[in-house]
Amino acid sequence: MTNFVERALFVDRDYRFWICQLAGWTGYSLATFFSITLLDDNVSWIHVEHIAIQAALGILCSWPLRHIYRRTFSDGLPFRLLIATTAVILASAIWTAARMQTFSWMSGETDIWDEFNYWYFGSLFVFLSWTVLYYGIIYYELFLLEHSKLLEESAERAREHAQRIQAESLAREAHLRMLRYQLNPHFLFNTLNAINALVRLGDSARAGEMIQLLSRFLRYSLDHGDETSVTLDRELETLMLYLDIEKARFEERLQIEFQVEDSARHALMPSFMLQPIVENSMKYAIGMSEEGGAVSITARKFDGELHLDISDTGPGIPDLEDDVGRGIGLRNTLERLHTLYDTRYTFFTTNLKPRGLKVSIRLPYTTQADVAVTGGPD
Repeated sequence: MTNFVERALFVDRDYRFWICQLAGWTGYSLATFFSITLLDDNVSWIHVEHIAIQAALGILCSWPLRHIYRRTFSDGLPFRLLIATTAVILASAIWTAARMQTFSWMSGETDIWDEFNYWYFGSLFVFLSWTVLYYGIIYYELFLLEHSKLLEESAERAREHAQRIQAESLAREAHLRMLRYQLNPHFLFNTLNAINALVRLGDSARAGEMIQLLSRFLRYSLDHGDETSVTLDRELETLMLYLDIEKARFEERLQIEFQVEDSARHALMPSFMLQPIVENSMKYAIGMSEEGGAVSITARKFDGELHLDISDTGPGIPDLEDDVGRGIGLRNTLERLHTLYDTRYTFFTTNLKPRGLKVSIRLPYTTQADVAVTGGPD
């Protein structure tokens, strides 16, 4: 029974048509019986039988209308109105003559044809209502079909959008990993050269200390290599693992200063972002100076942004517009920021007086709580 109803209502138009036909003419018969026969207090089997017969005749007379309307449905509106008007007039006339003749045979009344106009206008109303209902149902079906198509297209666009976002996310993560891995050989090359120099000088104690520190740094890097963003507090802890290596290398020649506001420590930022910038300072500000130098890191929250400044006491950059002069560390950081934030970041370098270089970075201020609410950093 359930399959029949589903087929009738949602699958097969023929089933739907005949269900509507039976329901509509049954309703007409009941309305006729209660509104005319009972009100006239003229209930007899002849009238009851005639009501049933004229409903059957109505089904037969209205059935051809369906084929006419279906054939002309794709034509212009004026033509369809003309066809529908003609069809209603003819079907009403045929149905009126058929049910009047039937009633005359059943009741034996011969003067019934004097009331043809009364019967005919009632027939016009019935078939006009039938036509309006037919077109109303057709247009409603078309509306549902169009709505269903729109929903399917919308769902398909949503799926494509989700797949595109996922693909872009995977591509971005792959690009970020590539940039991250690009730094490792650069950093390892410098550190291993320093260890090799200590070994040649016979300073095995410092060389062994640097190897242990390098091992700690690499282990941490491997354990947390999949993290795209971390809190500034975590980033500073990571940076200290690197700076411990540089302290063992440069000893008293290296001075480090942190000025970090408590509110800034919770801000999210790209992981391992500070290390290549500081490494750039180690190379140009500390390594090339016999007396060494200082590296300073300041961080604060201001106007919805995380403000980071990394400065050193090195010679600076002669041409700030020259990307080559920034070295691989700064170029790599700039590309990572662009990949992660597009245009929602600021990165600029400033030569300090009398000497030194400051790298300034401005990022959207986002915390773990914001990620939990939005599902990801802005």
